[in-house]
This record gives sequence, structure tokens and C-alpha cells, in this order.
Amino acid sequence: MTTPFHKTAMALALGAGLLAATGVASAQTAKNVIFFLGDGMGPVTVTAARIYKGEKEIAAGAKLESSERAALALQTLGYAGRIKTFSLDGQTTDSAPSMAAYMTGVKMNNEVISMSADTQAYAPDGSQYINGEDSTCPVDNGQAAETLLELAIGQGRSTGVVSNTRVGHATPAATYAHVCNRNAYNTIAEQSVPGYPEYNTRLGAGIDVMLGGGWRNYLPRSVYPNSRRSDERNLVADMQSNGYTYVNSGSALNALDTRNTSKLLGLFANSEMAYELDRVKMGLDEPSLSEMTTKALDVLSRNDKGFFLMVEGGRIDHALHGTNAKRALEDTLALDEAVQAALRVMEQKDPGLANTLIVVTADHDHAIAFNGYTKIGNPILGLVQDYSTGEVVKAADGKPYTTLVFGNGGRAGVGAMAEDGEAFISPPRAASRQDLTNVDTTADNFLQEVGIPLGAPGAETHGGGDVMLFAGGAGASHFRGTYDNTKVFEKVRAAAGL
Repeated sequence: MTTPFHKTAMALALGAGLLAATGVASAQTAKNVIFFLGDGMGPVTVTAARIYKGEKEIAAGAKLESSERAALALQTLGYAGRIKTFSLDGQTTDSAPSMAAYMTGVKMNNEVISMSADTQAYAPDGSQYINGEDSTCPVDNGQAAETLLELAIGQGRSTGVVSNTRVGHATPAATYAHVCNRNAYNTIAEQSVPGYPEYNTRLGAGIDVMLGGGWRNYLPRSVYPNSRRSDERNLVADMQSNGYTYVNSGSALNALDTRNTSKLLGLFANSEMAYELDRVKMGLDEPSLSEMTTKALDVLSRNDKGFFLMVEGGRIDHALHGTNAKRALEDTLALDEAVQAALRVMEQKDPGLANTLIVVTADHDHAIAFNGYTKIGNPILGLVQDYSTGEVVKAADGKPYTTLVFGNGGRAGVGAMAEDGEAFISPPRAASRQDLTNVDTTADNFLQEVGIPLGAPGAETHGGGDVMLFAGGAGASHFRGTYDNTKVFEKVRAAAGL
């Protein structure tokens, strides 16, 4: 990548005083940064996931007064803030500019990956700057904006990217790639391979750990028939020739001896990895988000200069787009388990998180809503039961409704199947609502009711509301208050001395 770099905002001065984490952390520079991103994980999703976790704990025999009193690991971090997420051209952002704002401090247009504010994702005729999954961005269409990951490499720190989407999806790509349109997945992949003409040279010898999905953009059709590549380049083989150890299954990753691994590439699916619910239910040989996080930390933490690791729970967003609350909550808990795993690993390596900053946030919200007035302990995926009478509450049409609903979204057609091969349960949005009295709204494939119908499953939109941020460890006190998403870059940079 030879595009000139756009310089981002100046680092903030480090504050003094005692910083809170899960325990005590000093005010010294955080040489290690773990940045967790729950894609689409807005406040309602976090709250519902906490209650859902409580239900699971009670069912397993935990002595919890009620499900609402459960605790998420991410909510044990000592500092919290609220983040404004709008993009340069959208009141409601998409994942590309929102994650890029965190990584670069630059407010950019929707669908742009870590470029300057003047970059356009679309040509004047309204077409995207892509051909298939290759970029057609004009060379004069903006400049690359320097990322936190690149700054870390510049200081000799190790770097890693973990996601249960493909490694070139918008969120992970925003840490290491620069392209005017997020859908140029082949180009994004090429920017991660040392020695390629398209390689982002700011990555030095390369990202140390990349774990996620994405065979279709790294393997040619001669090797992988479902490839989306337009050439016969084998990016996996090329990364292996650059010293990367390659694994393509959960069992291979778990068996890997990280003591003998300095560069690690793991691709575990064609595109996105499975939803957590399906990974477990179907016994798929894919690693969990917490397993990938742990392996990444084992590799990266050997560098005495420190590391920068980004971990994305990306399938939260996909389940919400599909108005499938159960899969969204399961994936939110999978992200929270990864946070817990990171806390456990780093507490052993860096007691008190004295040199480690952990940030957990979301890139945007969704159009999911939490209805009232349910009684304490009511199943979060169930029908609303009144807090005073315990009776199922009826809407004006005389029919019950669920606690979780969506402002908009798509409906599954007759016979449409979920990823587990079973049919969706999809109440239609018509002149008359379906009676849910005898419907199992807690079923894996139940799709919540929607207010505004938008076509097929997956059509539900992002929401424009502010999202939550949680921080713990060294430098965490920077993250109090309400601020723009671009300020997160400045705060991480200041805390980490980048």
C-alpha cells in the first residue's frame, strides 16, 4: 500500500492517579492493548444478554436471586462511557467508518475503510468502487489514515486481529487495511500479505496473528472451488512462505504449540464463522472466540515491548440483522467469555493489569427494543408477563407480545432455513398479527416481531443510538464520559503511549 498517510489527531496527555480495572492498575503507559468490539452490541443487547446469562446460571443451579442480577465480565471493568456513532454522511453508521473512527480518529463516510474524510465509497454514477470483490478505487480518492495497529507496529509491538467474521470484514479490516469500499474483500486480503504489490507496508513484517473466517478471499479456485478470487493467487501459501503457521480448524488451533509460533494465520470458514449457538449445537470444528483470544495472547504476549490485539464478536450484528435475538444473545455471551478469558490470561501475565488496557465497546446499535412491563425473572426471550399480576400481557389486538422486538426487519419465507438446517419461526408482519400464545418464542430459530417490514431476514437496519464503552487496566480512566467515536482513538493512543 503506497498511498500517503493522513496524519490523525495528536495524542492526549496521560493523566495521573489511580486507575480502576477489575482490581488495581497503575497510571503508567499501557504497553498492551486489547480492544474488544461487539459488532452492533447496543445497550438493549448488552442488557438482554446479561439477563439471558442469569437464566442460564439459574438453570445450572447457581444461587442467584433473579436473572437480572447476573454480571457480565465486560461490566466488571472499572470505567464506562457512552459513544456517539454517526458517520460523516450518515446519521446511522455502518461498521466500516465506525470501527475506522476508533482505529484512526478520522470521521469518514459509510463503507470507507480507514481513509481520509474526503474518500468516497461510490462513483458519481452511484456504483460501488468494486469489481466483484476487487477494488476499483481511483488513486486520487482519498489517503490512508494511520491506525492504532500500525502505530503499535511502529513501536515494535506485536499485533493481532481476531474475529468470528471473515478477517477482511469491515471491523478487522479497519485495523490494517485502507480501501475506499469495504466490499473489496480480495484487495483487503492482499493488503495483509507481505511482499504483495498491494501490501500495506506500514505493517512491517506483517500482522503477527490473524484468526477468523475467509477462505474465499485467500485461496484460489484451483484449491478452493468456492473462492471469490479473480486470479490464481494462493494467499495462504504466500503467507506460509513468509513464516506464518497456518491452521484451518478448531482442533488444529487447540493443538498448536504457541511456544514455537511467532506468526499465526488461522482461517476456519469460507466466509463468516458459525454463530456460537450453531457451533456448539452442530459440533463444528471451529474455535470459539475465547479460544482464539487465548491463543492470540499466548503468541503476542511474548514480546516484551507489548502488543495490540483487536477481538471482534461480529456475528452479534448478523443475528440482529436477522431479528434472531437468541443467536445475538448467545454471540454476545461468547464475546463476554472472550473478555473473561483475556482478563484471566493477562492477570497471570500482568498482575493487576498494571501494563494492560482492556477496552470493550460496540461500533453501532440496532433497531432492537426492550418492552415493558415484565415481572422480575421473566424469560428475556419469552412473552411479556405483567409484574403485578403475572398474567401474559395482551396488546390492543388481544394478542400477546414478546419482551424483545425490532423496529424494523425482514421476514422469512415459507420453508426458509436457518444455519442449523431447521426452519425459521417467523411471525408475519401483516394487517393482523400472528397469535403467539402457543408459539415457542424461546426457540433457536424464532425471529422477533418487527414494526416496519423490510423484506427478507437480514434486512433489519442498524440503529443510530449511542453505545456503551467499558475499560479497565492501565489508562482506563481516560474513558469516562460521553464523547464522539473519533475520540476513542485519541484515548487509546494516549493510554498506550502510541
